[in-house]
Amino acid sequence: MPKNIAYTIARFLAAVIMLQTLYFKFTGSAESMYIFEKCGMEPEGRWAVGMFELIASVLLIVPGTAWIGGVLGIGLMTGAIGLHLTTLGIVVMDDGGYLFLLAVIVFVCSIYVIFVNRTKVFKEVIPKILGKK
Repeated sequence: MPKNIAYTIARFLAAVIMLQTLYFKFTGSAESMYIFEKCGMEPEGRWAVGMFELIASVLLIVPGTAWIGGVLGIGLMTGAIGLHLTTLGIVVMDDGGYLFLLAVIVFVCSIYVIFVNRTKVFKEVIPKILGKK
């Protein structure tokens, strides 16, 4: 039972964090525009990342597709964390590292979602993709 609770919390925490940041991406908040301008991806990158985060969030919320949302979340947050460590810095516009922390939380939650679904992913999905039985 605790494993199910932790799994549900991880799925929803990652989804909620990504969903709440969509408002700032889609409304073109100053902080969001600054981040994507600094990375040379404004406005197309901001919109694309927002759309992928929306898709990942929905996939995480639906139990049967949570592992796909986890994979997408890992990819998105790898990019976000990488940009924080190379281009943006941990602290962005005096946020005290808040956005970096949120990216790390989503990354860790996404890894946990994949870990819980590892049997399905590695014994069913990947062999099917590779054409193996």
